[in-house]
Formats: sequence, structure tokens, C-alpha cells
Amino acid sequence: MNFSIQPILENQEYQLIPLQQGDFESLYEVASDPKVWEQHPNKDRYQREVFENFFKGAIESEGAFKIIDKGSGYFLGSTRFYDFDENKNGIFIGYTFYGTKSWGKGINPKVKKLMLDYIFQFVDNVFFHIGKENFRSQIALERLGGEKIAEEEVAYFGEPTRTNFVYEIKKENWS
Repeated sequence: MNFSIQPILENQEYQLIPLQQGDFESLYEVASDPKVWEQHPNKDRYQREVFENFFKGAIESEGAFKIIDKGSGYFLGSTRFYDFDENKNGIFIGYTFYGTKSWGKGINPKVKKLMLDYIFQFVDNVFFHIGKENFRSQIALERLGGEKIAEEEVAYFGEPTRTNFVYEIKKENWS
């Protein structure tokens, strides 16, 4: 892998900045609302001890970001690159969440565009794990051009295995 999966990415409105240990409290403030996780396979991440494990996995992934609103400086959520596969010339984007105040404002497509525009300089395929019952994320990814290609059991860091759909966006189809 000859590229960074944790650069600083930004557009006029948002910054994706590498997640650091000192970001825990600010990010937990966003994640502590049970509504954030209600469609997610791991619905209890709003609990501090469960989120501590999620955060530890994010830091250890060395591909996680905090999503910052440039105008206010507020933490909006988090996302990451993970599981680069040289043979498939692909990587995953996921573990994305936003606080409910960010929902319905078109933030996610802009953040995913930043990530996809960057990573397609280095790979041809980007994959996404989306929980089987996470209809909000499935719809959002289909609007971006994602195609459902598989269903698999995914073991999240320190959490039980859950059924996820695998979506793909190919570089050749990205505009």
C-alpha cells in the first residue's frame, strides 16, 4: 500500500481529520444518543463502555477520521477506511455515523465524495459493509451509486458477528 488511509481531507464545509485518543469525549457526545444506533447491527454503542471499545478499534485501525463542520468546529461523527485488499485492488469505507443533528442535511454524500475522490486515485474498487436492517444507510449508498453484491457475517472489533450487506462502487462508475 503506497498511500495513506488517514490523510486530512476537506472541502469548503467539512474536514476529515485523523482520529486521535484525545477526541474521545467530543465524539462520544455525538455517539451517546441511542437514535444514532437504532438501525445499526450493534445497537448498544450509545453506552459508554461499548463506545469505548468501538473507539479503541477506530484508533487501532489507523484509518479513522473525525468529521468536523468547518463553520462551527463541531464534531459531526466519524468514518474510516479499512481492510485494504491488494488482490481486489480495493478498500472498505465504513463505521460511519453522524449525530442526529446532522441527519437529512446532505452531509454524508459530501463526506463520501471527499473519501471516494481521494481513494480512487489508488484503488479501483471501494466496498462498504452495511447492516442488514440499516435501511437509512442502504438507501444513502444506493443514491451514491453503490451496488449490493453480497451478504456476509462481519465481526466488528470486540463485538459479536452480525449480518451485513456488501456494497461496491467501482472507480469506472464514479463521477
